[in-house]
Amino acid sequence: MKKKDLLSIADLSAAEVKKIIDRALKIKSRPAPERLSGKIIALLFEKPSLRTRVSFEVAIHQLGGYCLYLSPEEVGLGKREPAADVARVLSRYVDGMVVRTFAQETLQQLAKCSTVPVINALSDFEHPCQALADILTILEKKGKLNGLNLAYIGDGNNVANSLLLAAAYTGLNFSIASPAGYKVEDKVWQTAKGFASESGSRISSTDKPEQAVKDADVVYTDVWISMGQEAEARKRRQAFAGYQVDSRLLSLAKKDVIFMHPLPAHHGEEVAAGVLDDSRSVVFDQAENRLHAQKALLIEMYGKVGRTT
Repeated sequence: MKKKDLLSIADLSAAEVKKIIDRALKIKSRPAPERLSGKIIALLFEKPSLRTRVSFEVAIHQLGGYCLYLSPEEVGLGKREPAADVARVLSRYVDGMVVRTFAQETLQQLAKCSTVPVINALSDFEHPCQALADILTILEKKGKLNGLNLAYIGDGNNVANSLLLAAAYTGLNFSIASPAGYKVEDKVWQTAKGFASESGSRISSTDKPEQAVKDADVVYTDVWISMGQEAEARKRRQAFAGYQVDSRLLSLAKKDVIFMHPLPAHHGEEVAAGVLDDSRSVVFDQAENRLHAQKALLIEMYGKVGRTT
């Protein structure tokens, strides 16, 4: 059977996204069987991590598998050893790789040379695992996806790319407000338009946060300055002035709006102080759902065939 990697949400079909989300809901309500029993999964990380590392390690353990964490210093991708060689070696030892890397190109090289499935646990271009947890959270809180309005305020970054694609797959309407120069790349937008034409999702872009949040069921934001962008901090803060999610902006959305953020948050920057503790915030439920969504994904990618879950 052909090896399947998850480097982008677009590597899944709409049916597979639905299957993973439905499975995650079931897993959250009852323990999952040990579908990874006997499987060894390597976590290959170039970046620091809290939620991604812990949620994957716990998920693999609770599914009966064994997790092997490889730090940046231990591997030195592209420095100590070429990514291609790392992929070929690890393929001889493990059943799968979960990779958190700075560059999508590194991820693609690993996947190309690996004979075991590779999961993107974050790159500069996409964060598909986060998007799956986000869709799970919205469905859990709102009871449906189709026809809901999701407003994303801020940088058209990796999180925005994956969430846009996932929304377009599932019938969520997606509106993003970003300043000039920080919008979602056209190739991602065009892919999302194709998905939206099938699902009925409406996607739109603006430079006005107030326009994006009008009638929003969900308001979502992320940091303005990601890891590796520290040299651009001053420029980015100037560009994103006026894009902070605060109580005033949330008041323009629907009364039962929920607020989401993938964390870590820069309090007082992209999100006003206190908003994460607001009654409308589901941020920490969203963080918990990384565990459940990733269990479902791990079963889909590496799990042994079974009749349950």
